[in-house]
Amino acid sequence: MLVPEGLDGERVDVAMARMFGLSRSRAGELIAADHVHLDGSTVLKSDRVRQGALLEVTIPDEADRLAVVPSLVEGIEILYDDEAIVVIDKPVGVAVHSSPGWKGPTVVGHLAGAGFRIATGGAPERQGIVQRLDVGTSGVMVICKSELAYSRLKNAFRHRAVEKTYHALVQGHPDPHVGTIDAPIGRHPKADYKFAVMSGGRASITHYSTLEAHRFASLLDVRLETGRTHQIRVHMAALKHPCVGDLTYGADPTLASRLGLTRQWLHARQLGFEHPESGEWVEFSADYPDDLYAALAIIRDGR
Repeated sequence: MLVPEGLDGERVDVAMARMFGLSRSRAGELIAADHVHLDGSTVLKSDRVRQGALLEVTIPDEADRLAVVPSLVEGIEILYDDEAIVVIDKPVGVAVHSSPGWKGPTVVGHLAGAGFRIATGGAPERQGIVQRLDVGTSGVMVICKSELAYSRLKNAFRHRAVEKTYHALVQGHPDPHVGTIDAPIGRHPKADYKFAVMSGGRASITHYSTLEAHRFASLLDVRLETGRTHQIRVHMAALKHPCVGDLTYGADPTLASRLGLTRQWLHARQLGFEHPESGEWVEFSADYPDDLYAALAIIRDGR
């Protein structure tokens, strides 16, 4: 495709994003994999394009690239299992499903490797998935096994009929101690991997209450009314009380190092919803993993 006049002088990754409808991060992946040529030559993402230049991009088949690879993952605990759903405690370092740029373990891959039959609704790489947790966030989540469960739970999440409770250790002491953050969230204008509170973003509502207040940090009970990507992390950072250890959103690296944290202190503590087949209200919870327990113990000791 020839570079149009309006993109003359832009970075290659920016031009690709606009010309081919890609994210800049995806464009960067294709460039790194040598799938991009400018007038027949390989490029770096920071190179500049010129009007009339031939920009050639080879985009691998998404179905093949994101195909589910069955592979058991150490640390995933099955909390509940029946014919309709399976509820797990997801450890840190595990993605829910495959995605561009992620080559590590996934929940979907683990379930496939363990012989679970998952509902076929949704994209091929995320079948049965009605909720997501960040790679760096641990805790309880539900995956659908039957088609009926997938349809009903997807609607329950969409209509905010699911109770999602997280515990977050944040820097400082939020004031007031109990509150609601109602602020729209959109993709960060300068970093594809981040999100930010911004006008024009999607409606996002977070309720929080302080469980414990300590010298350096506060332990919060957080309930999500909406479910945006990085919602808790973005909202707490906007209040100037980022999750401890969350360097992406402005947390103090010195404090994170002292607590031995290599990720944000954020855990999906409890999940409640109407069982999609029986109609009964069910609740599931997951204990803190060892790294979060250890960090909280240091905070409680005031060290």
